[in-house]
Amino acid sequence: MGWVDRSVWTDRMLQRLAQSQQQTKWFALWDKVWRESTLFNASLQVIVNHGSAGVDRQTTGEFKAKWAEEIHQLSEELRTGIYQPLPARRVYIEKPGTIELRPLGIPAVRDRVVQGALKSVLEPIYERDFVAHSYGFRPGKSAQQALTRVESLLDSGHEYIVDADLKGYFDSIPHDRLMKLLSERIADGAVLGLIQKYLDAGVLEEGKGWERSASGTPQGSVISPLLANVYLHPLDVMMRDMGREMVRYADDFVVMCRSQEEAEEALREIQQWVSSVGLQLHPTKTRITTLGEGFEFLGFRYLRNRAGQWIKVPRKKSLLKLRQRIREKTSRLRSGPMEVIIGALNPTLKGWYGYFRHSLPSSLEAVDGWIRQRLRSILRYRRKRKGMSRGRENVEYPNCWFQDRGLFTLFRSDPRT
Repeated sequence: MGWVDRSVWTDRMLQRLAQSQQQTKWFALWDKVWRESTLFNASLQVIVNHGSAGVDRQTTGEFKAKWAEEIHQLSEELRTGIYQPLPARRVYIEKPGTIELRPLGIPAVRDRVVQGALKSVLEPIYERDFVAHSYGFRPGKSAQQALTRVESLLDSGHEYIVDADLKGYFDSIPHDRLMKLLSERIADGAVLGLIQKYLDAGVLEEGKGWERSASGTPQGSVISPLLANVYLHPLDVMMRDMGREMVRYADDFVVMCRSQEEAEEALREIQQWVSSVGLQLHPTKTRITTLGEGFEFLGFRYLRNRAGQWIKVPRKKSLLKLRQRIREKTSRLRSGPMEVIIGALNPTLKGWYGYFRHSLPSSLEAVDGWIRQRLRSILRYRRKRKGMSRGRENVEYPNCWFQDRGLFTLFRSDPRT
């Protein structure tokens, strides 16, 4: 557990953690939360991440300018019990491929620091309990590992998939049930009280004012992913103990089965559990499917090709999201040398390739062609030609022309390059 904050978790505490049982309760954690060293370490990550300002409009730069003073004040407010978190600032972001908007709650910088300190104290306790098939927002775990597990199960014949979708999960977690779960491991009233304050802080949306949150943990807060994993942990345990092959990344999960009957049984088990804990499965997005029909998970679409092998390609929403980002940087009206435009594109392309590089090669080659078409349209417009680029520009500006100017290509004969 090299990721733990050693200013909080001493050798003695780690030894106790290693020897503890899942029923062990932890007392006397509060002094570790308000300790200045804990808050300082938490603030480092907040400052590095930058992020938007909360309802008080304080930026990470402004916090850093008075770093020592801010840390000391937070420590005193926590120690004396007068600390009160501000409501999260409600904003909405687009969901690619839909007209829906996803709500985010952005806490104030000071609150993100305290949440980070709280997380550093609590996370090692729950990490010891979490099961292997949970991959989302956990130290040492990644989406790529989750995908590797899915592909291993496909190779071993698990071709019937329960594709589950929890409807509005982060906004619908019941507070009372969450606090009860937390209290099974945490017996420090001050720590539990601080979490309750965050749950009760609500959200503030411009033009609408303050709104109390009767349920949920706002996406965007530092502590939210840990609390979300805690709430779904009993489902993980149930699936594991029943011998189900589940792969979960936060609220996105699949159960891989060998037969239709097994998948139907697993879905019934999930439905019963979800209903019993105050959550809902999305009625149209939750289904049993097969590899032949295809299914989506963590940005990819898995399906069977004509040779009977499974393949994966970027799902439609992943492509739409990339194309939107490319469009923003390749308007036909864009000025400046092509080398500068390409330089602005490359970080986006490299980041996207880093995740999707093991897709079916032809799916990446098609994206490359679309990007070059966007760039040729800029050049066509500069020559005062109307419409989109056509064969003439393909001859004047062949693929190698863009390659010579440094354009990063997604299609590669060797995905390791």
